[in-house]
Amino acid sequence: MTRTPVIFSGHGSPMIALEQDEITAGMEAAGSKVLKEYGTPKAILAVSAHWYTKGTFTQSEEHPTQIYDMYGFPQELYQVRYPVHGDPALADRIAELLGNRVAVDNSWGIDHGTWTVLVHMFPKADIPVVQLSVDSTLTSEECFEIGKKLAPLRDEGYLVFGSGNIVHNLRRVEWDNPDGTPMTRAFNDYIINAVENGTMDRILHYTKGPEAAYAVPTPEHYLPLLYCLGAADGAPAQVFNNVCNLGSIAMTGFFWSNEK
Repeated sequence: MTRTPVIFSGHGSPMIALEQDEITAGMEAAGSKVLKEYGTPKAILAVSAHWYTKGTFTQSEEHPTQIYDMYGFPQELYQVRYPVHGDPALADRIAELLGNRVAVDNSWGIDHGTWTVLVHMFPKADIPVVQLSVDSTLTSEECFEIGKKLAPLRDEGYLVFGSGNIVHNLRRVEWDNPDGTPMTRAFNDYIINAVENGTMDRILHYTKGPEAAYAVPTPEHYLPLLYCLGAADGAPAQVFNNVCNLGSIAMTGFFWSNEK
């Protein structure tokens, strides 16, 4: 049986949900590749930067709430609907794989880190989604190890999806800059090279990378990448959306597949 791929995507501004550009085209292409080459996933396990918790949590609701966890945007954005079902069976399977390292917490839902991307990848909203929180108490290595423990889901028809940003510094955003700063580019290129070459030491110890303090001032948007790398289980990575914008945001995505 072919293993389901793993996807990590940058999400940037929530307005991406309404846009049609080269970035959303890259997201659409990644989703289409999954459907055409692997079939419709049984469900999606989503690791979003915006569910950042003390402890590891997942969800078991059949009808999770779509969360509009962003403020000050046009009303049109709050009218975007992505009415996916949950998957209690996937929540049970996550509990089997992670044991006492995970607990159920249904107080959250499907946040904008997840739905603003999936609305492009899988616009029919017909694939159940279960989120897994990013655990702020874990080291980089431990996040990677949790991803590895979740890798068997790929043999069972589940898609592991991470949403964050390799570079994410809101305090240094340049609203009139359609590209990235030299600092953003340096760190983004460094991590892309490390992912493509499997240089895990560089990825896990990212604070040693060029301009790391600028690129990752807080870790929540970077860490979903580590969960995905663990779940990818050594599969080769293809880069999509190697785009930087707003000066200090990298929209880079990766598609890991055991198929060449």
